[in-house]
Amino acid sequence: MSPQTVLFVSAGPGAADLITVRGARALAAAEVVLFDALTDPALRELAPHAEWIDVGKRGFCDSTKQTAINAALVKQARTGRRIVRLKGGDASIFGRLEEELIALHEAGIASEVVPGVTAAIAAAAHLQRPLTRRGAGRSVSLTTAMTKDGDLQAARSADTEVFYMAGRQLAALGRKLLEAGWPADTPVAAVSRAGCADALSSDHTVAELAAASLLHRGRPTVVTVGAGAQALTSAGRFAPTNSTITPGLAPHQGLTRSLID
Repeated sequence: MSPQTVLFVSAGPGAADLITVRGARALAAAEVVLFDALTDPALRELAPHAEWIDVGKRGFCDSTKQTAINAALVKQARTGRRIVRLKGGDASIFGRLEEELIALHEAGIASEVVPGVTAAIAAAAHLQRPLTRRGAGRSVSLTTAMTKDGDLQAARSADTEVFYMAGRQLAALGRKLLEAGWPADTPVAAVSRAGCADALSSDHTVAELAAASLLHRGRPTVVTVGAGAQALTSAGRFAPTNSTITPGLAPHQGLTRSLID
């Protein structure tokens, strides 16, 4: 990594070992890391001598303004040190990556993006339910439930619709899904803290999504609707939707030096 290039590293969702090998190597070479709120603190093991700067943003909470993050990126890049901008999940999915890339470009600073695992994929892995299904789920849409103006929106634009940042609005989201044309008995899966050891999932229908509110309250939640939410039987057939709650499985503990050596 050139000192003149800001590297955007996707940390992955939840556990630190979901980062890519390329991302881990970039962290090991970093001198300054500007990190998001939802990145695992264990990632500091990969860059113990770097300066870590918290620029986290969280919905409904006090957080760093985007203009301040942009300014901090430019300021740090101009020091000539090796800069990593560490973003949760995949940087290009609801990570405000565009604004930061533009800020660097306008300042004449080069950048590079390291892709990663987004929360929708982590939720599907936790559930062991593919987002695409042969013959039944040919399209997937990733949607943020809340607009920048704070409005809740839902759509029916794909066989599988995945909604981010809906944890505080699950009851309202259920109503919006009905308004968007989803049948009341459409399967829905909610997963909070996907990719973490304490991940929780629950199964519902669109009409019953409000029942997920208490379980996932205060936790980053991904909601999968449609084909990708449908459970599978051992024979590979679709299973009927029921109200089940599944705890998370502990990820691999610790970070191995083989990631960066």
